[in-house]
Parts: sequence; structure tokens; C-alpha cells
Amino acid sequence: MLIVRTDRELEMPRVDAALRAEGHELVLLPDGVSEDELAAAVGKADLLLMCYTPITARVIAAAPRLKGIVKYGVGIDAIDIEAAKARAIPVVNVPEYAEETVAEGAMALMLALAKRLKPIQRAMDSQGWAWPTEAWIGHDLSGKTLGLVGLGKIGTNVARMAGAGFRMRVLAYDPNADDSRFEKAGAERSSDLRDLMAESDFVSVHCVLNPTTRGLIGARELAAMKPSAFLVNVSRGALVDELALLAALKERRIAGAALDVYSQEPLSREGHPLSALYAMDNAILFPHLTFFTRESMQRLEDETIERCREILSGGPVQVKSRDPRLRSQREGVRFEG
Repeated sequence: MLIVRTDRELEMPRVDAALRAEGHELVLLPDGVSEDELAAAVGKADLLLMCYTPITARVIAAAPRLKGIVKYGVGIDAIDIEAAKARAIPVVNVPEYAEETVAEGAMALMLALAKRLKPIQRAMDSQGWAWPTEAWIGHDLSGKTLGLVGLGKIGTNVARMAGAGFRMRVLAYDPNADDSRFEKAGAERSSDLRDLMAESDFVSVHCVLNPTTRGLIGARELAAMKPSAFLVNVSRGALVDELALLAALKERRIAGAALDVYSQEPLSREGHPLSALYAMDNAILFPHLTFFTRESMQRLEDETIERCREILSGGPVQVKSRDPRLRSQREGVRFEG
């Protein structure tokens, strides 16, 4: 069978080798492939694997033989789910491979902000040493208040690490979570997002991106933050009004931000709406790699191979995600839990 995998820059050597070893033809396409090029490539495809590339209704319509779409990752906002459902093409993701990994990444970025890692490293690189003056003084996490925007599996892991590990007070805003999840996470419920933003010393974003959450943290939410507070986003760039965040950082209305995700990826030193962040000591930039560890990639590749085999064998594909967009599928899928 013919399999198309987009975003070849994210290397999946075991997936590629397994599919080829089973006799399938594999076409690898780069990040940034145009809709025209992708539509042409999937004309005879039986299976489509993607990570970041938009899978539009037009692309789906151009693939009459398509048996399934596998997102090797978590977020499905780049896939036209309704177009796939109209054709009875199952869509599946791999939601659990990096829950602890990304939570660790969020904590690492939080620590880097608190300990002023970026400006101190720059001083070490340029001057060789930094003396303990006011310019370099950092913050403890212990005793501070962490506000979580979203209390799914990654947010719950961050709550555990921050509360039990660093003795932080943990608040969380998640209208879709029941009280038992807050209790399990050791988090206090905040029913108003702006109240959470105002009370927190650190805000960490852990939401699914959908039409309801796009731009969830806007100029008014950022304005509610303390001047001494920090923002961390390891979820999706479009959850935050990034231009409003850029302005808040430039004007020092918040103390800093650490970002792993951006609405427009890749980030670039020139010609990008957020290019100014590179020069700012109060902005830590990570290239959408908090998920990327040896252990998490082993899990991701193992499960991606399983999902591909299920689809190519003609059987129902297992959907582990609780996302209602995937749970609304009725053909070619089976649900866990």
C-alpha cells in the first residue's frame, strides 16, 4: 500500500523502517509542503501520517483510497475532522506518549525563568563570570503560587511535580474538569481565568486548541498578571494572543515568559511576528521540543506503528484520546475506556 508521511524533519526511523519492511511504499514530505503538493501526493495513498502539516478538506477529497489519518502526536487542530468523518476516514492521534515528558519540560522552563538562566548564561558567555548583584537575583519556586490553565493529563502531572516536588500552591482553571480531578491533582479550583492570572506567580498553559480556546489568554488576561509573574506555554501558541504577550514583555508589564510553541512555526530571527523575542532577556525560547526525549519517542514510534497496522489491516483503529472531536467518530474506530 502507499503511505504518505508529512513533516519528515521529525525523524521516525523505526516507523519508516517497519512500514517499508512490511512491503508498503512510503513517501516522505517536508514541513511546509503546499496544499497543492500534498493533494497531488495523496491521490493514490492508502494511509496518511502527519504531525504539523494542515490536512484540509481539499487534501482529504483528493485521496479517494484513503483508509485513515494518523497524527503522530497529540494535537489534532490541523486536521479537518468533519471532512474526514464525511468520508468515513478514521482519524487517530497518540495522546499519551509524552504526558510526563512535557510536564517535565514545563517545570524546566519555569525553573529557567525563576533562576534567570538566559541572561546569566549570556553574561557567562560574554564576560566569563557574573557576581551576585541585584541584576542576577532569582526566585524560589517553593512557596509561590502556580496557576494552571487546563488540568488534563499534562496539567495534572505539572500540578503533582510543582505541589509535591517544589511545595508550590497550585491553582487551576478548567471548566471541563470535575472536582475529583482537582482533588487528585492537589489543585485548588479557580472558576475565573482572570482571577487565576492575577493570583499566580507563575502561569502554565495546558489546554487543547479548539475554536473555544483559541486566544484564551488575551490582552485582558495578561493585564491581570502581577508585574513579577511569569508565563509558560508548552501547549499551543494560538492559545495566547502572542502580539499582546510580546507587548507585555517589551513593556515589562510581566516579568517574563518561556515558550515552546508558536502560532507560526518555525520561529525565525527575522521576518517572524515574534522575532523580537530573541533579543529579550525576559523571554526563553524553546523550539517545540519539550516532547522530544529518547523515552517519549520510543513510546511515540511504538504506538504509531500499532495504529498504522490496525488501519492497514482493515480493522477498527484504537482511539485513546478523550477529545470529543475524535470521540464523535462512528466508523472504523474503537474506543479505550
